[in-house]
Amino acid sequence: MKKAKSFLDGKVVLVTGGTGSFGKKFIELVLKKYDVKKLIVFSRDELKQFEMQKTIHDPRLRFFIGDVRDVERLHRAFHGVDIVVHAAALKQVPSCEYNPIEAIKTNIIGAQNIINAAIDQKVRKVIALSTDKAANPINLYGATKLCSDKLFISGNAYTGDAPTRFAVVRYGNVIGSRGSVIPVFLEQRKKGVLTITHKDMTRFWITLEQGVYFVLKCLEIMHGGELFIPKIPSMTVTEVAKAIAPRCKQKIVGIRPGEKLHEVLLPKGESQNAIEFDDMFIVESNLEWAEKCLHKSGKRVNLDYEYASNTNTKWLSAKDLQRLLKKQ
Repeated sequence: MKKAKSFLDGKVVLVTGGTGSFGKKFIELVLKKYDVKKLIVFSRDELKQFEMQKTIHDPRLRFFIGDVRDVERLHRAFHGVDIVVHAAALKQVPSCEYNPIEAIKTNIIGAQNIINAAIDQKVRKVIALSTDKAANPINLYGATKLCSDKLFISGNAYTGDAPTRFAVVRYGNVIGSRGSVIPVFLEQRKKGVLTITHKDMTRFWITLEQGVYFVLKCLEIMHGGELFIPKIPSMTVTEVAKAIAPRCKQKIVGIRPGEKLHEVLLPKGESQNAIEFDDMFIVESNLEWAEKCLHKSGKRVNLDYEYASNTNTKWLSAKDLQRLLKKQ
């Protein structure tokens, strides 16, 4: 299959957390559709890397054991790299609450290490994956990712004469990822009862493939300093349960510590710098260095605008989700 010409042609790309759900899908699609020079998997899990090596056979693929906490290892890994996609993080809300220092070391100090190594090694573009939980955070995971987002955006002020530019992508729950509620429901289905935290709870949803292509689009159009937010559909958790196990009972167990009833991707506090496009919002930095990086098109949103899962205009039904799950 002939690959279409792309900004990735001839580039060396590195993915931190490359053995995770996003990383594996990113690697699969990039190797299949783009003419990259080299694609590097950076992660700390040697078993997952070994398993990937057995299933993906492509001479452009490289594997690098390392941890984002180790800045010296990042310097070695980033040498000669053009583009970094930062997907490594501690993501489980209960785990981060119970192990707060570990979450800070990986999600915040790790972000700082990525920024410093990328600038020093003259990486051209770095895009970091964030989460809806970083908007108006109420749990430690969200707080660490908000801090990480701020670090990456402000990292553009420290590049000096280096070509490095940083941006962030923020989206919601990923259909098909290990961290979503769907694997939990699939396991509970065997026992006939699904636990629902609240009957009215809503979440944003995106597929892994949609997430990868959105990240690739943002990489292509980024100037540096943007926070990219896709327009994606919402779904109630009860509809998710209905899609996974329509014949099972649903048991309401109450909202867990650190969990919201609804999620927000674009809070009111960020709307003053937000531009709306057909398929996304771009939140631009209002810092002095960002003046030359602003996007010229798009429509400014109202100052009190909020993009939340419960007031969204796009919704998924149980049947919609069932169709998406079949494609995973």
